Amino acid sequence: MVGMTQRILFVCLGNICRSPSAEAVVAAKAAARGLRLELDSAGTGDWHLGEPPYGPMQAAGQARGYDLSGLRARQVSVSDFNDFDMILAMDRQNLSDLAAMAPAGARAELGMFTDYVDEDADHVPDPYHTRDFDGALALVERAADGLLDALARKRS
Repeated sequence: MVGMTQRILFVCLGNICRSPSAEAVVAAKAAARGLRLELDSAGTGDWHLGEPPYGPMQAAGQARGYDLSGLRARQVSVSDFNDFDMILAMDRQNLSDLAAMAPAGARAELGMFTDYVDEDADHVPDPYHTRDFDGALALVERAADGLLDALARKRS
């Protein structure tokens, strides 16, 4: 199991829309494929600590068969950079914020969640502002499939 990504942290701004959706979608899709991963999500900001995902995001997830209700917002901590194998940001600002907080020698690989999508998507738009919860979730689903395909290739 050396060198294989087992623990993945998904990060957005407030941890109430995009990153908890990524956590829930990847968890469901990984389980369906029989992949065992440890997943979590966090935000770079602290506005929503302890809160469940945003209601309209939960509703969009529920409509697609994902239960986000048990998730609670937390903020990225310095320990995350050594506790996780991979930290995936939802947009470039999140990635920049993560790079700025990463301690020297951190083991987590930083990247963009949308790096796992074959289309021209450089970030997951924030549905808290765009109000396009279904569009964000559809992109999260495609990125989740791409991520799991990449992990499966690493394992074989």
